Amino acid sequence: MISDNHLNREFTADQPNQKWVTDITYLIFNGHSLYLSAIKDMFNNEIVAYQISPRNDLKLVFDTVKKARKWRDTKGVLLHSDQGFQYTSCQHSKLLELYASMSRKGNCWDNAIMENFFGHFKSECFYFHFFHSAKQVKHAVQQYIRFYNHTRFQTKLNNLSPYEYRTQAA
Repeated sequence: MISDNHLNREFTADQPNQKWVTDITYLIFNGHSLYLSAIKDMFNNEIVAYQISPRNDLKLVFDTVKKARKWRDTKGVLLHSDQGFQYTSCQHSKLLELYASMSRKGNCWDNAIMENFFGHFKSECFYFHFFHSAKQVKHAVQQYIRFYNHTRFQTKLNNLSPYEYRTQAA
């Protein structure tokens, strides 16, 4: 089920849990691959949930959304994604119970804020290491997301980390 592009490249939010973006990227290491699914809050660029799997499937997306729900109030959240098969499935739309938005077909700029995070992760962390195992990759992802959310300052956030910005706004 394809949703309209309600986000329409308005990559800002006035409060937490108002607009989220999500996507999946692949992580190739030592002849193997893993898939990283993440959800980012546009209020402060914080990664609110992520999941890693050896398969790019519906379960990966479901588990990511379930994790976000565990930690955040998702009532009224606009969740924006691309039109990947995981996001257009009937099961996904039933699971969400969120206000869905999707990029226009073949238009990566509509989800640029999530692609931006994956670019930072890969250039600041993933490409600097040779990983021998999935366990090492998962550890690196966990450490980077903790760094990104709690330590890495962002000019857009008045030189605060996403966590500091959200805490200050509260």
